[in-house]
Amino acid sequence: MKYRPYLLIAVTCFFAACTGNQKPVDITKETKQSANKYKFGTVAEQALSSSARLPGQLNPYNEVNLFPKVNGFVKKLFVDRGSIVKKGQLLVTLEAPEMESQLQAANSRYLQAKENAQASKEKYQRLKEAASEPGSVSPLDIDNAVAKMKADDAMAQAERSNVESVKTMQGYLNIYAPFDGMIIQRNVSPGALVAPGKSTDQPMLILQDINKLRLEVFIPEDYVDKVDLKQPVTFTFNALPGQTQTARISRSANALSTMRSEAIEIDVLNKNGNLKPGMYAEVKIPMLSGAKSLLVPNTAIVRSTEKEYVVRNDNGKADLVVIKEGLVSNDATEVFGNLKPNDKVVLKASDEIKQGDNLQ
Repeated sequence: MKYRPYLLIAVTCFFAACTGNQKPVDITKETKQSANKYKFGTVAEQALSSSARLPGQLNPYNEVNLFPKVNGFVKKLFVDRGSIVKKGQLLVTLEAPEMESQLQAANSRYLQAKENAQASKEKYQRLKEAASEPGSVSPLDIDNAVAKMKADDAMAQAERSNVESVKTMQGYLNIYAPFDGMIIQRNVSPGALVAPGKSTDQPMLILQDINKLRLEVFIPEDYVDKVDLKQPVTFTFNALPGQTQTARISRSANALSTMRSEAIEIDVLNKNGNLKPGMYAEVKIPMLSGAKSLLVPNTAIVRSTEKEYVVRNDNGKADLVVIKEGLVSNDATEVFGNLKPNDKVVLKASDEIKQGDNLQ
């Protein structure tokens, strides 16, 4: 029992020694340092790739919505969806009974006017023969006869033109194919009432020329002056993988659309009929050599509803630089903006970083 006080004193001293050797750790300091720590990437300047891969879409070389030119009823249809037609082939016949009555009335008026013109001509000739004897016919009667003959002849010519006009209108009852192609849509049946329509109305038939197609590609504004129009392009259709085709650019719009891009077209022959309008393709567009581009890491771009920008390190302060995107690769994006090669940008930027924030 006499050793118990000494044992308690020894244990107390041991624990006091252990706790005295440890110092408290400031974990808030480490947290602040990690929160303000950013990783930076470098703006690289590289030669623009010799080609750009852009999406394209096949369109028919010619396409037309067929409407009637006159009111009528569909009498007979000679084609249906999928029918292959030739230029000038009869597609639809209409009937309009009132046109037959109009033609008969026009013919009657023309015959009457023709008889009047003939009678006026004969009267003038008789007066002219009688005027060979001095004093038998006054000059005024001769003048009146000439005027009447010319007026009746003009009336006969007008009625004749009216007959031809009615016959032309009757010819509109037959609808012919304006070019070779395929009927892709039929919207009427025999007996349907049809009338001339607007572009927003539903047509009777839709005809497409699919022997040759247009591959339409939209070139972004920043690449318009860099496309090499003299070099052939290569393209592969998504529906026909592994089949690469080569052709030349046939035409360009030479104007920017509302999407700030220029449309170019490549004529594609559809020899075996495997290609269909609406197919998508990946097109490799050749670019002029020597062009330089600025590239930033993909994660450095901040996209919002108002703008796209990167956060540049300006002497330790955040500088938000508005950019426009160009071509995109797996790890870098081509950008256009107030940037220079070797500028430092925040790799994992977000909209939480504001202009002038400390990046250190």
